[in-house]
Amino acid sequence: MFVIGTAGHVDHGKSTLVEALTGIDPDRLHEEKARGLTIDLGFAWMSLPNGTGVSVVDVPGHERFIANMLAGVGGIDLALLVVAADESVMPQTLEHLAILDLLQVSRGLVAVTKRDLVENELLELVISEVAQTVEGTTLAGSQILPVSVATGEGLDALIAAIATMLTGATPRRNLGRARLPIDRSFAMTGSGTVVTGTLIDGSLSIGDKIIIQPSGMTSRIRGIQTHKSKLKTAPPGTRVAVNLVGISRKEIQRGDVLTTDEFLKPTGAIDINLRMITGAPRNIHHNMLASVHTGSNEFLARVRLLDRQQVGPGESAWAQLKLDRQVVVVKGDYFIIRSGGSTLGGGTIIAVDAARHPRNHGPTIDRLAMLTTGTDASVLLGTIRLREFNPLSQIAWYANMGTCAAVREINTLLESGDVIALGTNVDQATRLVTQVTWADMTTKIRKKLESYHADHPLQKGILREELRSWLGMEHGVYQSVIERLQSDGLLQEEGPKLKLPTHILRLSEPQEALVQKYLDSLTLSPYSPPTNSPLTPDLLSVIVERGLVVKTSGDVVFGCQAYEEMTGKIMKHIHTAGSITIGDVRNMFTTSRKYALALLEYMDDQGLTQRVGDSRILR
Repeated sequence: MFVIGTAGHVDHGKSTLVEALTGIDPDRLHEEKARGLTIDLGFAWMSLPNGTGVSVVDVPGHERFIANMLAGVGGIDLALLVVAADESVMPQTLEHLAILDLLQVSRGLVAVTKRDLVENELLELVISEVAQTVEGTTLAGSQILPVSVATGEGLDALIAAIATMLTGATPRRNLGRARLPIDRSFAMTGSGTVVTGTLIDGSLSIGDKIIIQPSGMTSRIRGIQTHKSKLKTAPPGTRVAVNLVGISRKEIQRGDVLTTDEFLKPTGAIDINLRMITGAPRNIHHNMLASVHTGSNEFLARVRLLDRQQVGPGESAWAQLKLDRQVVVVKGDYFIIRSGGSTLGGGTIIAVDAARHPRNHGPTIDRLAMLTTGTDASVLLGTIRLREFNPLSQIAWYANMGTCAAVREINTLLESGDVIALGTNVDQATRLVTQVTWADMTTKIRKKLESYHADHPLQKGILREELRSWLGMEHGVYQSVIERLQSDGLLQEEGPKLKLPTHILRLSEPQEALVQKYLDSLTLSPYSPPTNSPLTPDLLSVIVERGLVVKTSGDVVFGCQAYEEMTGKIMKHIHTAGSITIGDVRNMFTTSRKYALALLEYMDDQGLTQRVGDSRILR
């Protein structure tokens, strides 16, 4: 399935030609039929002599409806530039041609309509002027075919030329990520909401769960049609109408994107390579506000030029667009910039969800150039540098590559050591980081642990959460980092703590003597031990971790033997009597309420007992 898009000046016969070729009047609005003027996008279809199905998107030619023209010309496989023989090249001929050139539409034909209205000599002049006009554009060298809808002259030749051109067309690239820029939505009686567009990537099937971006609304596909024929599955490159369940037409607008996964993330800033058209009526200045068109979408954006103060006709520049709202685009998408009712330029989206860059910064410009013209491996490496610790699926999305191709290239980067994978197997969930960033981070963590061990020699290590908070890492990334560091033998886990493998907790002779003296003091009054411990908190933690004492509250510490004896007797008492009170414990061990309460609350915390009113029972 292929899509043809018309282009050309108003009243040059685009819609009439489409109807002659397809038998379908593309003007669907009452106002269009009454005025004889195409206002919005029109749609038709035809079968070529070789049986190939072709969708036709007819665009308005009037300058006031350029925005509508731009919504339909994206995603076409062949451009049909229409020039009237009795008027030749006109302003919108030039503007539409410039737009096709900026969108890199390289396959096209020129139909010189109304051939019956001019003599041969004038027709030859028009053909010569058209040939000169398309020189220097992506349509340079295109066939120019005179036609007359009134007499039928040239229509068969035009159809044959279309078939020949599309025979050599490259199949639509399929990255397996369904993406349908919506150019129309309407309600159909008995069916509900229907959206239309050209499926520029992936496939859609009946029953698929879908997401409308950037709103995030979800729905399900009830039905799919192309050319009024029902489909179970639509392949990429197909012009489709999709029937959605449980969603109102009013909730969807032109420019929204239908997808089947959450890989499409709305963005508010994009990096671009901007190219001005030769005939641009004005320059683009740094921080200028302009209208931007991409896919079927139109939005306002502030143009931040990164390597100059202004860019003029015929010039190129690196820039960033700061958008007035969240939109959905991908790397490699084309865009058009307009201002004051004129097309100024356009180009290619280099990166989405872009961070703010310093201006006139050499490394930033070099990185953008690499992302534009580099090999797949270098583009992936550059993308990882911008998205350190992102999973492979996200890296592939930002680089606009299929997952399988991305895995192949990333394996090469892993072998060369340029990239580190945080995981044993390389799959879509594997987090990736450049070797430089990984080396810097491991050094940072090692120094942090060395400092912590020096400041807290009696601690086994730093709490996992404390280290995560210090690094400022998201939980999923942090877990992957710690697992990789452990597998590399760079740190060890001690319960909830992390330490360097070289860190060994040893007490000095004076500390050992102080500990022993403290333990001896606990045995003198095992059920009412002293609460004025001579040990520092760290030293007390050491003997708690060694299992020599049990700390039941802030200042109540029992020797391990006394604790086991007391809990054993309490559990036995509850088993026999059914419950126990603080008073029972106090009397049982001839101790005070303070110690009895601290012990019972600790047993509650350990899950041995449960408080019911003033008593404890076995949990």
